[in-house]
Amino acid sequence: MMNRKSLKWLGHASVAALFGLVGMTAQAADYNWTFQTSENAGEPQFEIKKQWAENVKLMSGGKIEIEILPVNAVVKANQTLDAVSSGILQGHLTDPSYFSGRDPAFGMLGNLVGAWGDPLEFLDYMKYNGGEQIYNELVEPYGVHLIGAAATGLEAFVSKKPLRTVEDMKGLKLRAPEGMVYNIFQKAGATPVNLPGSEVYTALEKGVIDAADYTVFSTNYDQGLMSFAKYPNYPGFHSLPMVSVSLNKEIWDGLTPELQAILETSVDAMAYEMVAKLKARDLIAVKKARADSSITIIDMAPEERAKFRNIAKQEWEVWAKKSPMNQKIYDSVVAYLSDRNLM
Repeated sequence: MMNRKSLKWLGHASVAALFGLVGMTAQAADYNWTFQTSENAGEPQFEIKKQWAENVKLMSGGKIEIEILPVNAVVKANQTLDAVSSGILQGHLTDPSYFSGRDPAFGMLGNLVGAWGDPLEFLDYMKYNGGEQIYNELVEPYGVHLIGAAATGLEAFVSKKPLRTVEDMKGLKLRAPEGMVYNIFQKAGATPVNLPGSEVYTALEKGVIDAADYTVFSTNYDQGLMSFAKYPNYPGFHSLPMVSVSLNKEIWDGLTPELQAILETSVDAMAYEMVAKLKARDLIAVKKARADSSITIIDMAPEERAKFRNIAKQEWEVWAKKSPMNQKIYDSVVAYLSDRNLM
């Protein structure tokens, strides 16, 4: 018969064994990585990226665990390339346009203004028509490897005046960021105004600008921009930012082919999920906007989109001359669009 002391010892031993069993079932991952994004916590894209990390853990059988951090959590948005290269971060999910200061080719592939009429066109180009290979030629010398490309929806356009044709842009006071997009709208006849996104609402309200290149339709609607800009364009026709899902190259090279395939497959799945979920949010906002008789949604005709794309192409040609890589991107994208009668 066991005495009280023996029972007490047995109890401690059982607890120790239980914790040992938990430790075995919750075995530490082989890889623990931190990725920084370009969104604030809680934004739709941020939540999609967090789910991607959970999917990677599940698909890898717990071998890979990824912590997803919001913009500026470790470094500024335009510093993640160096942070991933040096190992401060192991990866990032971000718009390569942030690194245009390092090489203008990041801007060309990150958001080639006017090129894409649908995010699925962009994903098709990147995955199956050479885009991802070109991007890795660009980024791997920095010690970073592109696992795969994703994309947001096409950014919409809010305007106080109807924009049914390219001609309607003439003289339009339009908020646009500096760089390629600013120059393209200028070539189209608009009068671009460089303002931070935080000032778009007030600038529209006070008449400082007539229209804004800002973000996707649902965000424009939720922020109340259509209270002043009653002629939104949907679907958008000008801007489609890439989401580069990238990993430190040394880490990538050290992975087994099975784990590399899991990462590539998971990014492909996330890319299409992101397009679908963001479009669903836009469609809800579009339905609400259409129920408001004071708002007129304009879908620019295909021939007008082609006109804008050909105007944009003039600026692409200017950028193509900046470096051999820019020229390679230009030739590749123009060939893709021309083959599909999109120019």
